[in-house]
Amino acid sequence: MARTESDAEAVDATNGETVEGTTDEATDETSEQGDGAADAGESGPSLPLAHRLARRANRAYHRRLGRRTHDPSGVDVVDADWGVLVVLDACRYDSLAARADSLPGDLKRRRSRGSHTVEFLWGNFANRRLHDTVYVTANVQPYVFREALDLHDVEHVWVDGFDHDAGTVHAETTTDAALAAAERFPRKRIVVHYLQPHYPFPDAPNFEYGTMAFWDAVAAGEVDATAEQLREWYEANLDRALPEVRRLVDGLDGRVVVTSDHGNLFGERVGPVPVREWGHPLGVYADSLVTVPWLVREGSDRRDVVAEDPAGETVYDEELARERLRALGYA
Repeated sequence: MARTESDAEAVDATNGETVEGTTDEATDETSEQGDGAADAGESGPSLPLAHRLARRANRAYHRRLGRRTHDPSGVDVVDADWGVLVVLDACRYDSLAARADSLPGDLKRRRSRGSHTVEFLWGNFANRRLHDTVYVTANVQPYVFREALDLHDVEHVWVDGFDHDAGTVHAETTTDAALAAAERFPRKRIVVHYLQPHYPFPDAPNFEYGTMAFWDAVAAGEVDATAEQLREWYEANLDRALPEVRRLVDGLDGRVVVTSDHGNLFGERVGPVPVREWGHPLGVYADSLVTVPWLVREGSDRRDVVAEDPAGETVYDEELARERLRALGYA
């Protein structure tokens, strides 16, 4: 059972530097929550103009008019002490805290460097020589941004482990791949990136929302579901994943940290321009969105980590990557 910190305990944050050589436009390109289909010249529903303008204004504020690619006040996960880093995609701190008995360890909260996986990658892994690290990912984004990553190896579970009927990579598949990688790379730090509890939600209906990103469709009123229903399906997705995360943690020695790349909004009002947001729009560093879990499971037999030359990157079909992004609700 994980011990949680009290609300009185401060949220720790580690300052970092802005990634050199990247731009606001570069990270905007693959946002699953852009500013609506109309901006791309597509027909069909889009976010209302007032919402698009409010989001752009808030992004400009949080990103300092494009001078930031991420939130430098967030924790630098690479510099943190761990042998295995488990990333639950879009997992809110309060959602995991409510299930503290599901995992062993000491649960605190941290501030993420981004409100989106893209920013999490830029803010922590981009343009850094990390030849002592293997990244096992069910999320396609590390492949999309592969040219900015310099890791020993990346295991792309989303390629062969994708369930086309469910539109996702199941947590069991990710755990199996992670345990195999931990055995194959005993002298490397291991990052394990689950898709859960990120959309799609197995318990939800098969929504039709056209060319829009899923959470933009929710914000535009194109998805027939309440905030309460969406939150219920989201947390059911987390509940499905946690036994597999427990299997992974129990199967590993050393220090394991369980965290998230960002949270998920369900109609909370963000600012400074007040607007209700959904999902995890890029560049909106609202506390409710960037506060993430940081669960530490101590263990014996620490990994004796060494850096070695990269194993080499396999190139996959670009349409396959786009197909996986669409399944995750990206426009």
